[in-house]
Amino acid sequence: MKHTKHRNFRESTRRLFRIYTMIPFAILMILFVAFTIVNGRINLMQRTNQAAQSISHSIEEVYQQYHDEIERMAKSPAVVDYVSTHLGSEKVYSEFYEFNSHQKVKSIFHILNRGGIFLATSAPTNMLDSDFSFRNFVHRVELYPQDTVTEMNSFRYSHERNTSYSFGRAIVKDGYTIGYIVYQLYEADFQKLIFEQNNEIAVITDEYKTIIATTSNITKGVLNKFQPTLDGQGHAEINNGSYYMYSKPIPGTPLQVFTLNSYHSEQYTYYTVTIFVVVTCILLWFLLQFLSNKMSARNSESIDQFVAALDMLREGKLDGYVDIRTGDEFETLGREYNAMLVRLQDLLEKNKELSELSTMIEVKQLQAQFHPHFIFNVLETLRYAIKIDANQAQEIVILLSRLLRYSIGHDRSVKLKDDMNYVRDYLKLQQIRFNERLAYRMEVTEETQEVFIPKLLLQPFIENAIKYGYQNQSSILIEIRVYVHEGKLLLEVQDNGRGMDEQTLAAVHRILQSQNNSTQHIGLYNVHRRLLLLYGESSGIHIRSAQGQGTCVTITIPLERSGLDV
Repeated sequence: MKHTKHRNFRESTRRLFRIYTMIPFAILMILFVAFTIVNGRINLMQRTNQAAQSISHSIEEVYQQYHDEIERMAKSPAVVDYVSTHLGSEKVYSEFYEFNSHQKVKSIFHILNRGGIFLATSAPTNMLDSDFSFRNFVHRVELYPQDTVTEMNSFRYSHERNTSYSFGRAIVKDGYTIGYIVYQLYEADFQKLIFEQNNEIAVITDEYKTIIATTSNITKGVLNKFQPTLDGQGHAEINNGSYYMYSKPIPGTPLQVFTLNSYHSEQYTYYTVTIFVVVTCILLWFLLQFLSNKMSARNSESIDQFVAALDMLREGKLDGYVDIRTGDEFETLGREYNAMLVRLQDLLEKNKELSELSTMIEVKQLQAQFHPHFIFNVLETLRYAIKIDANQAQEIVILLSRLLRYSIGHDRSVKLKDDMNYVRDYLKLQQIRFNERLAYRMEVTEETQEVFIPKLLLQPFIENAIKYGYQNQSSILIEIRVYVHEGKLLLEVQDNGRGMDEQTLAAVHRILQSQNNSTQHIGLYNVHRRLLLLYGESSGIHIRSAQGQGTCVTITIPLERSGLDV
C-alpha cells in the first residue's frame, strides 16, 4: 500500500524558505547576467564610437592644417620668387620646417617647376622621377590650378619611411602656373595618430575606401581596399573574427574613419561573471541551508507548543499552558489560549459548586460548554495558511484571538451587536476553512442592536448548519436574520442543506419538549432549556424544515434593554 509522505511544520517552513528565497535570488542572478551582457555591449559600442569621434577630430585637425598651409605656401612670395628666380631657397625651407616641426603628422615637401623638375625637396627624389603615380598626381594638380588636390598614394623613401597621403597645389604667378608644391604625409605618423587606448582597430580611408592608415594589416583587402563582410546583424567579419564597427565621415575632408572592436574581447568578462555567479550560488546555498534551519526552528517552536497543548486538551487535561515569547501574533494567541484554560477551569469549578442548586445550577451548567475541537480545527487551518498565505494566517490569528477573548468574558448577557460581531468572526474563520464552499448573509435591523441576549446564543445552530448542511452537497449558504415582531425579538438561522423529513422533524420537536435528553441533539436541547428557564414558556426554539429544502431555526426571546445574569 502506497503511503503519502507528510512533512511537519518545521520541514515545510524550511523548504518554503529555500524556495521563496531562491526565486528572487535566481531572478537577481539572471538580471545580473543580462545586465552584464547588455552593459558589455553598450560599453563596447561606446568605446568604439568615442574612439571614432576622437580620431575623426584629430584627422580633421591635421587635414585642415595641411590644407591651409599648402594654400599659404603656394601664394607665399618666398615660394613664388624661388620658383621664378631659383633664389632664396633658405626662406622656403625655413617656412616648411617651421610648420612641419609643430605637426602631429610629419610630411615631405617638394617644389617642382612647370616641367616637373624638382627645385626643392626635403627628401631624396630618386624614385619619384620616374614614378607614374607621382607624375599622374602632378598632372591632376596641373589640371586644377585654383584647387588643392588630395590623393591617397603610397611612396617609399629611404630608411623604410613611407608616405600615404598627398596634398598638391599649383604655384600661380600673374595668372600662369609656374610650378607645383606637394606635401606627402608619413604613414607611420598617421598610425600613431589613430591609436586609441580603448580601441582595437582603427582605419582611415579615402572616399574610395582605399586605406590611408590602419592599426592592423588584417583590414587590408584587394588593392589596399577596406571592404569588410557584414553578417546578418551588421557585424563586421574580418579574418574569421566578428567585430562591432562604427564609421564616421571626417567633416571637411574626403576621408572616413572606421573603428572596430572584437566581440571576443567580452568573453573574459563573461567567464569572470560566470565564475562569480557559480561561486556566489554555492556560498548562498550553504547560507540558505543554515538560515532556513534557524528560521524553521524559530518559527515552529510556537506551533509545536500549541499542538502539544491541544493534544493535552483533547485528553481532558486543562493545565497544558503554553509559554510563547515571540513578540508577535503567536504570543498574543498564547496569552489568549492560557486565559481560556484558566477560564475553563474556573467554569468547571463553578459548575461543581452550583450542581446542588436548582434553576441557576442548570443555567450555569448549560453555559459552561465549550468546544476545543473548533480551536484545534482552526489551528490546523492556520498551520497550512502559514505555508501558503502569510496575510491570511495573520487574519486567522487576529480572528481567533478576538473569539477567545470574547468567549472567556465574564458577562452572561451581551448586547446583540457584540454577539453578532462574534458570529461574523466565527463565520469568517469557517469560511477560511471551507473556502468557496461556505457562504453567509446577515440581516440585523437597527432597532435590535442594543438589545441584550444570552451570550453565544446562535453558535450551536450555526454549528449544526455547517455540520449537517454539507451532507449530500458540496456547498452551503447560511442566512441569519434578526428583527422585532409583536414585541418579541426573533433570531433566525436558515441553511440550504438537505433538511429533514417529517418524521425526523417530529422527533426533534419531541426532544425539545422533553425534560430529559439522552439523544445526539444536545446543543439544540440545551439552548431551548436555557431559554425556557430564563424567559419562560413564551420563549424557545421553533424549527421548520423539509426534505431537500433546508432548515430554518427561529429563536424567540423577550426584548431586554438591560443585561441579566444569565
